[in-house]
Amino acid sequence: MKAIILSGGKGTRLRPLTYTGAKQLVPVANKPILWYGIEDLVKAGITDIGIIISPETGAEVQAKTGDGERFGAHISYILQEKPAGLAHAVKVAQPFLGDAPFVMYLGDNLVQSDLNIFLDEFKTKQLDALTLLCNVPNPTAFGVAEVDQSGRVLRLVEKPKIPRSNLALVGIYLFNNSIHEAIANIQPSARGELEITDAIQYLINHGNQVEARQIQGWWLDTGKKDDLLEANRVILDTCLVAANHGEVDNQSQIIGRVRIGERSKIKNCTIRGPVVIGEDCDIENCFIGPYSSIADQVVILNADLEHSVLLQGAKVLNIQQRIVDSLIGQRAQIKEAPQRPRAVRLMIGDDSQVELA
Repeated sequence: MKAIILSGGKGTRLRPLTYTGAKQLVPVANKPILWYGIEDLVKAGITDIGIIISPETGAEVQAKTGDGERFGAHISYILQEKPAGLAHAVKVAQPFLGDAPFVMYLGDNLVQSDLNIFLDEFKTKQLDALTLLCNVPNPTAFGVAEVDQSGRVLRLVEKPKIPRSNLALVGIYLFNNSIHEAIANIQPSARGELEITDAIQYLINHGNQVEARQIQGWWLDTGKKDDLLEANRVILDTCLVAANHGEVDNQSQIIGRVRIGERSKIKNCTIRGPVVIGEDCDIENCFIGPYSSIADQVVILNADLEHSVLLQGAKVLNIQQRIVDSLIGQRAQIKEAPQRPRAVRLMIGDDSQVELA
């Protein structure tokens, strides 16, 4: 069994961060989102993995993720020249996949369920396709499945105005090689893309065995800032193991589950977990509140923050207001003016949102 992970796309909902980097490399609990999917697949025994990359961010994904050795896998990189749909990504990956059954995993998803459960059922029942589903309160925002009581998929609809169910497609699919014929026989949708939902519907219409199963546990879509912060909260809540590999002085107080990376220095701070702090950080005269992830080489001086994600090399200096619910990019600097300002001066990237309180 093989797998492909989709790591292309433009990540427009996470701009301005994704103007300069791949959305799948944005960290959750200080680990790139993409890596969670790789680890899930390896845990399920799938080690031959192809990662679909785009011309804009593919080199960065490849440089950061490598050949798969660190995960116990072999990773191949497959270039998708343009974002022409999920089914198009499978078409591009066909030389890598050959006739092997495979898992298709969207690289910006995080799931708690054990993939082995679904792999075993897919193999035992010799299905042509198995889609994973999750109950959602807002099905109009997703691809939605209509299934019968036995789990057989009757129909798939992409972002329906009047949904027939609240079962959303999670973004993890299991296929045998019949999906390639289906993709060869569908046409681009109204938005000009080859939709995987159309390919699966083709299988359904031609009598193939297509079933669906609901995942157990959480499913996290990290496409927007608030979604990413929620994913960070859930991962810290469920997965963080406390450890201190840095230097914490006697004036500091560490409360709850906190992980501190090597060579990081904590001076005169209160840190209330769950919090993860990367390597080579300098944090002084600060309060770091719950559900914060601080990447490597971050500097925070005379500031308070909580429920926030700071990427590598960010600096937060001398801020009187508490920073909350924030996502701060690589090497970004936030600092207060030397004198108390009567006006606000900002340099903000395209598509940013600013709230002044």
